Amino acid sequence: MGTIHYELHGHVATLTIQSPPANALSSKLLNALSEKLDVIESDEKVKAILLKGEGRFFSAGADIKEFTSLQEASDYQSLSEFGQQLFDRIENFSVPVIAVIHGAALGGGMELAMACHIRIATNNAKLGLPELSLGIIPGFAGTQRLPQYVGTAKAYEMILTGEPITAHEAYQFGLVNRVVDEEQLLDAATELAEKIASKSKPTITRIMQLIPYAKTERFANGVKAEAEAFGKIFGSEDAKEGVQAFIEKRKPNFIDK
Repeated sequence: MGTIHYELHGHVATLTIQSPPANALSSKLLNALSEKLDVIESDEKVKAILLKGEGRFFSAGADIKEFTSLQEASDYQSLSEFGQQLFDRIENFSVPVIAVIHGAALGGGMELAMACHIRIATNNAKLGLPELSLGIIPGFAGTQRLPQYVGTAKAYEMILTGEPITAHEAYQFGLVNRVVDEEQLLDAATELAEKIASKSKPTITRIMQLIPYAKTERFANGVKAEAEAFGKIFGSEDAKEGVQAFIEKRKPNFIDK
């Protein structure tokens, strides 16, 4: 079912997504992440957080099979809103979160990485929002966060084609802070986290409060609209076909309805 492993070394906390094989983000996993944030929030020692995935990927997306168990548009909208609220909590967290990306950050995994404050990725990592290839749309604020990092033109291209970009492209667009070799990933991320953790906690907390002011109010409106659209799209015939095709590992046959 998947869990989030937590450990603390000095002032740096490490959260590891453990949900093989693709570290899919189920509701249970998102709940576990929320619980770990509660633990960190109550621990004054923590000054930086590393968020990484175990196995082959950071996270290859939301749990598509869980989607098939939902029935009503309101169920899908609620799932979307739950993920959005959790990722919003991460973005506005009092401690900086560094996404440590290897393999792939796709769909919900990419949306989680974008909610973090800093991203480090390996040379071979792929980042993208492939939802439209499944007849669905991003639901964890992907349509709102991606344009802020890569600009609107590239966001349209990435979301409408569903094709991921390489870590080097992501770096050029400002989506990731740094690209490193796979064997250097954890060392580079830890070094950065420790550099941050060497600062005074009150100063870190103040910066974490101040930078989010740069976001406009339209972001909140856009996220709400995304959740509503996410719920409505799941009632379509193409969404059912796209998700089924993904599960059966075949190409979907969309009828544009």
